[in-house]
Amino acid sequence: MHRVAHRCSCGLPDVVETWPRLADGTPFPTLYYLTCPRAASAIGRLEASGLMREMTERLATDRDSDLSRRYQAAHRDYLARRDALAELPGAPSAGGMPARVKCLHVLVAHSLAAGPGVNPFGDEALALLPDWGARGPCVAADPCTFARDATSGRDAGPGRDAGLGREHASRPESGSGREDDGGLTRHGGDANHQHPGNGSGQEDGGGRKGRSS
Repeated sequence: MHRVAHRCSCGLPDVVETWPRLADGTPFPTLYYLTCPRAASAIGRLEASGLMREMTERLATDRDSDLSRRYQAAHRDYLARRDALAELPGAPSAGGMPARVKCLHVLVAHSLAAGPGVNPFGDEALALLPDWGARGPCVAADPCTFARDATSGRDAGPGRDAGLGREHASRPESGSGREDDGGLTRHGGDANHQHPGNGSGQEDGGGRKGRSS
């Protein structure tokens, strides 16, 4: 992990920026990883609803549309941010960009890290999600590990997990009854898909609500 890229409203990190290469030098194209189990589950329900297929069909309808141009710009933004850390051969993208939508977890993570107006499909998915931090932290964490430096305002350094709680990426929300990797435990998987859609096959469960502030 390189740094915390975005924090949940509960105060814990929900997106981290990763190095473009693994420790052994293997290219790892996914720059932004969603780490919050609650957010990952909500996004998984959106994926299971068929939203990615609908988005891809909209792209295919008109490759010269404003939406297509904005999605291509999102692809270029993603590569530029990753190239600032290290360039990868072939300039592989993530999440299906720029031709299709393959993983909403990746696109939402990009939107959260880069801010609104950068990734159109990430923004659309984010608008359909509830505020996953409204109920407070979904994992146990030592407050010292995610406290910000009082003098600099920066995230805690690598020696303090750079803002991640002790089990933020792997411990499920209490009472969930299942494991939810939150993305970080999939580093050896499909680099163009962050992790399987958590909640796949379940009812939408209200995931398509406007996210409250």
